[in-house]
Amino acid sequence: MSRLESLKSLVAQDPNNSFVRYGLAMEYAKEAQYDEAVKEFEAVLEGNSQYAAAYYHGGQTLEKMGKIEDARSMYERGIKVTMQTGDLHTRSELQAALDILG
Repeated sequence: MSRLESLKSLVAQDPNNSFVRYGLAMEYAKEAQYDEAVKEFEAVLEGNSQYAAAYYHGGQTLEKMGKIEDARSMYERGIKVTMQTGDLHTRSELQAALDILG
């Protein structure tokens, strides 16, 4: 069974597990299955809006798809959350990614 198939199976067993779902999103992105990756990043954030890394990697994936405005929106959402949670490291990464977009 491939890593992707293993992660899909784990998500099927526990769809509310943000960590496993995030892993699936990252694996989809690694495999250049960007539409699926974005769906999974959004699913992570629906279940756990404070999962800051999903905003960053979701935005990166949207950029790879050429969806710059959607990426900008993802980064901005993440910045708001990280300001509320005090996650300054991820906030700075999100801000840097947003600044690159101009």
